[in-house]
Amino acid sequence: MLHPMFSFVRILPVVLAALLVPDLSGAGAASLLAPGAGRTSFFDPPDANVKASLVAAEGSVQPGRAFTVALRLEHATGWHTYWVFPGTGLPTTLKWELPPGWSAGEIGWPSPEKIMDAKGVITGNGYTGTVYLPVTLIPPASLKPGETVTLKATADWLMCNKECVPGSAKVELTLPVIAEATGALDRPPNLEIAAAVVALPRAVEGWQAQATQAGKTVTLRVTGPTGAPTPRAPWFFGDKNFIAYDATQVFREESPGVYLFKLTLATLPEAGLKRLTGVLRTEGSWAASGPVLPGMKIDVPLATADAAGLPGTLGLALLGGLILNLMPCVFPVLGIKILGFVHQSGADRRKVVWHGLIFTAGVLLSFWALAGALAMLRSGGEELGWGFQLQSPGFVFCLAAVMLVFALNLSGVFEFGLGATAVGGGWQSKQGYVGSFFTGVLATVVATPCSAPLLAPALGAAVTLPTGQSFLVFTAIGVGLSAPYLLLSIFPGAVKWLPRPGPWMETFKQLMAFPLYATVGALVWVLVGQVGEVAQRNAIFGLTAVAMAAWCYGRFAAPGAKLARARLGVAGGLALLGFGAWFGWPRPEAEWEPWSAERVAELHAQGRTIYVDFTARWCATCQANEATMFGSAEVTRLIASRKIALFKADWTKRGPLIATELAKWGRAALPFSYVWRPGEPEPKPLPDGLLTPGVIIEALGK
Repeated sequence: MLHPMFSFVRILPVVLAALLVPDLSGAGAASLLAPGAGRTSFFDPPDANVKASLVAAEGSVQPGRAFTVALRLEHATGWHTYWVFPGTGLPTTLKWELPPGWSAGEIGWPSPEKIMDAKGVITGNGYTGTVYLPVTLIPPASLKPGETVTLKATADWLMCNKECVPGSAKVELTLPVIAEATGALDRPPNLEIAAAVVALPRAVEGWQAQATQAGKTVTLRVTGPTGAPTPRAPWFFGDKNFIAYDATQVFREESPGVYLFKLTLATLPEAGLKRLTGVLRTEGSWAASGPVLPGMKIDVPLATADAAGLPGTLGLALLGGLILNLMPCVFPVLGIKILGFVHQSGADRRKVVWHGLIFTAGVLLSFWALAGALAMLRSGGEELGWGFQLQSPGFVFCLAAVMLVFALNLSGVFEFGLGATAVGGGWQSKQGYVGSFFTGVLATVVATPCSAPLLAPALGAAVTLPTGQSFLVFTAIGVGLSAPYLLLSIFPGAVKWLPRPGPWMETFKQLMAFPLYATVGALVWVLVGQVGEVAQRNAIFGLTAVAMAAWCYGRFAAPGAKLARARLGVAGGLALLGFGAWFGWPRPEAEWEPWSAERVAELHAQGRTIYVDFTARWCATCQANEATMFGSAEVTRLIASRKIALFKADWTKRGPLIATELAKWGRAALPFSYVWRPGEPEPKPLPDGLLTPGVIIEALGK
């Protein structure tokens, strides 16, 4: 089928070539017209690019017993052929010439891979290297033992590199017929075919999938069983080319064991797409045990997220937002607001009403800002969901610092000076309203990691619905979150049920600091899952400096302090705050692999430069060396440009493997590191003690 953008001028040379070259007929001629095939060469011998042969899983045939053969395609470096749903190009075909009574099944397609050009642009779905395409053959029961059978087929394929060439080969295989009773084989089974059959994509026990469609966006959510491996660089290959093969796919882990994929539809059948089918591939295995299974079959109903279910979604969003008030990540902040209501309960009721309304405004404006940010990012090609800002390590660190300062304030470590709060009654009232507004903002920010009961379905719809409907869902969540305080505004008589101010408020205020400390701990835990060990350590010390900044301000700039002392407190607090923010800010780090002697040898054999660091968290010199190494821009550029493999042998916990390896080098203590460059028979240890960037660069070799 011709690509719609092909012009007559572009087709004419291909048609003339097909007429002039007799053997370019059938699948071969169709291959030349494949969309996206690029320039086509007719004179390269096909065997120079892809070699085809027919191989059997067993060395003999038994009457009536099904057995497996495979078309083996051996691709030259840089060349590829195509999967059954290629995206562009054409799939490989087999036309059988079997003896009477024989039957052949369909090709079993292994998990495909993304085919990319030199610029990193995806050009299709296919195969490189050596691939086996298995087929089940069933011989007739009338076969006679002692005979031989010859199985023949014609294989056609399209092979591409910088250019595309149609390939074709006649393949055949001769096998002896034996009696089932003997079970004798003239040669061992072909283990490569057996492995290819076992690794064919299939449904995996324990994994569940759901899919929804909103416009041209498909959201696929897969949930793994306990102990299932984490997907590595997964990619979805859609059946029937309905999924755009060259569109960006967004993958993220929503929660432990739950993974979300955002896919883009390329085209839709007239009746709509009822099911999402395809193969979800990972660089590892979907199975927790047994043979490696890189491809998992997906075949699930495709629900449509449209306005028909909007009222129900809004109801769930409202109820879910209300329940958010009880979530541990929100309740500490709302405790501050409750305390403010109690404090104001003896004052003018109209003031309490305004505080409730302004708090609600802060919540709603924050939810609208989130909805707007999602809409803009989606229009720019990003696919993000609820709590997307908490996927940013920098944002998590800042939020942890803010929550820590709030907690220290509640604990009485510092109070804001009178000069900032007593500039007249009018300003006090304004500041109180500003405080209510930003309490609503903070409540929204810390609500994002929570998925209260009934909220998850509403949020799932909100991030896939059209922009206007998405805003309605976010508004319903915000109204639910602020409902208790909104009701106080609508029914001001309920304020009388709040307790009166008294000494108990100081105890309550200090008590509310501990949920905030727990929130800081939870945010640090999130940060630990996002960054490397160096950034984790720096974040902890950075937050310590932030806490010290609050203490310095509270100690020297307390209300009533002398001017010089107050200035010292403010200056010292700002300096410590700046240092904590700078030191604790998460920065990109090099990716370390856990040390393995076998893996080191494997990468060295591939021509990679290896850097191995034997370290431990309790080794201060080791940490200093690592900070020196990645604190140098020249070192990090060298590592990135040379693609140097970094291995970390972590001896924080006692382990015999690392101890044995250290003993081989005559070491019994840390730090110790070595570099193994390509072509060198043995690694070269680095000097003991503190290292400098120059020493590391010299060892790695420019």
